[in-house]
Amino acid sequence: MKLDILKLDASKSGKIDLAEDIFGLEVRRDVLHRMVNWQLAKRRAGTHKVKEKSEVSATTKKFVRQKGSGGARHGSRKAAQFRGGGTVHGPRVRDHAHDLTKKFRKLALKTALSAKAKDGKLIVLDNAEFSDAKTKNLVAVFNKLGWKSALIIDGAQVNEGFARAARNIPQVDVLPQIGANVYDILRRDTLVLTKGAVEALEARLK
Repeated sequence: MKLDILKLDASKSGKIDLAEDIFGLEVRRDVLHRMVNWQLAKRRAGTHKVKEKSEVSATTKKFVRQKGSGGARHGSRKAAQFRGGGTVHGPRVRDHAHDLTKKFRKLALKTALSAKAKDGKLIVLDNAEFSDAKTKNLVAVFNKLGWKSALIIDGAQVNEGFARAARNIPQVDVLPQIGANVYDILRRDTLVLTKGAVEALEARLK
């Protein structure tokens, strides 16, 4: 698979060969769905909690007599039916994460890259360097290129000026290649990879 390499001024600077086994796979929605669920579950805090019967503060004295009241024989105000009583079957602190094999996670990332390539939403950039670190100027560049919702993945390190200029632009994310992940790739319309990112991802996913 060959793609044009673009510069930030929208001119072309050559072509690049993309590995078919990374950027040309069949798009499997089931794989992407499982991977996104895994990512979202992993980042959940799981700190939701209610007080149960053993945790609320209330008298445990038998507060009605055994017979003659016409009501039940209650032995504790902590029961769930009373005001201030404990909650039954409420949420507890827990970890929502579940396991996915490393092989499956690698397949999911390849599938996400292939999905963008198949949709024509994959752009290869010569480099993501921007000396004039002003958001207004970078917005003008993105408008010229037609990038309204984009994830830009650089090589090992992101250019500081480019990252600073991009961080206040809505619907634009900038990541180093080590941070490339399925959820962020799918949530943005356009995927932009620098040449360094392509080389690093191909080495990582071989």
